[in-house]
Amino acid sequence: MGRLFGTDGARGVAITELTCETAMNIGRAAAIVLTKHKPAGSKAKILIGKDTRVSSDILEAALISGIMSVGADAVLLGVVPTPAVAYLVIHEHADAGVMISASHNSVEYNGIKLFAGTGFKLPDDVENEIEALILDTPEQMQLKNSIEVGRVSTLDNAADLYIEHLADCAEIKENKLRIIADCANGSASATALKLFDRLRVHCNIINANPDGTNINDKCGSTHIDVLQKRVKDGKYSFGVAFDGDADRCLAVDDKGNIVDGDRLIAIISDSMKNKGVLNKDTSVVTVMSNLGFHTYMKEHGIATVCTSVGDRYVLEEMLKSGYNIGGEQSGHIIFLDHATTGDGQLTAVKLISLLSQSDRPLSAYNEEFADYPQLLVNVRITDENKGKWNKNDAILASIKEAEDALGGDGRILVRESGTEPLVRVMIEGKDADKVELYTNKIADTIKEQFC
Repeated sequence: MGRLFGTDGARGVAITELTCETAMNIGRAAAIVLTKHKPAGSKAKILIGKDTRVSSDILEAALISGIMSVGADAVLLGVVPTPAVAYLVIHEHADAGVMISASHNSVEYNGIKLFAGTGFKLPDDVENEIEALILDTPEQMQLKNSIEVGRVSTLDNAADLYIEHLADCAEIKENKLRIIADCANGSASATALKLFDRLRVHCNIINANPDGTNINDKCGSTHIDVLQKRVKDGKYSFGVAFDGDADRCLAVDDKGNIVDGDRLIAIISDSMKNKGVLNKDTSVVTVMSNLGFHTYMKEHGIATVCTSVGDRYVLEEMLKSGYNIGGEQSGHIIFLDHATTGDGQLTAVKLISLLSQSDRPLSAYNEEFADYPQLLVNVRITDENKGKWNKNDAILASIKEAEDALGGDGRILVRESGTEPLVRVMIEGKDADKVELYTNKIADTIKEQFC
């Protein structure tokens, strides 16, 4: 993880940590680095999207100033999902794209995600180059003057163009499904209703009334219990829940049970395999995926490749080896035939398409899984303690004790978050009591040492 960019762009408490000055400099440096190969005299075009946080408007203004001050044009997309920015960069032949969002985080956070002209998130070496320009050699960011500065414009139909793209990915047959979608009072609030209307899917939309402060607030994929109750009470075929910038999707089956990213990837991969469109009969996941997922995939003749945690690592493996579906347990799923990044609403479209062609309810697919007990505990740490957990003798001893107790019937994953000041402790195993006991013991040891 770099000094400015984490595993998913720059992120922090809006205005006090992720400051307007930082946003302006990211705009400047990104415009310079991402457009340095343009012919002399040609203007660069950079798209800017945002989520519904009240701080997004301020950061947008700062980014516009930075981009224009070095001679690039800024094109405003308004409130759109993160994957819309990735798609529209290609559609509009732009040089780069910026999304202002802290995704699933609470409202006090915000973030800046960058996309190249290819629609893909930036590789580490390009982010490092942007970081170095901002932090080490800011004097090299040459500002334009007078009529050489960039201009700002608005792409009024940005959301509609993206919705049409998603609709083109659908394969919906006779549709008797009744679904419900939780928009997390975030970016999907601007697109979900139009999308499902365009698909002629009976869908009740909830939590689609953003006020600048209620994004991810007791709603969306981070509070899926809300959707579980609504699905059961309303007797819906299933429900889908997005996060703040709609690049993730989790589902709830007709019995009110959660269908996480592992299960969505497995169910859709199996459908793709049966249609002969699953490249190399393989899907890509991270080390967080449940052992039950791997059992299911093996039983269905599908190979799996595991990467480090983070969608960028999933994508890297997909591009390197030619796979076309991959993602994370958290619901961030990439369909490389249609998109360059994870897309929650595209995942919903794929799930609707699958179930519209099936005589089985989602619960029938969901019940084929036998998950190992798994517990994840997040421990908040201070900034000065970042990067130290794996050098602490007490913490390492606690992990070793847990490994010995599990005796090979499980696994332990301890890692720092790339987007928040957290150490995440996850244990999975056959014995639920041991899983709970040792997850909490490791977490308590981290608290004792660092809190």
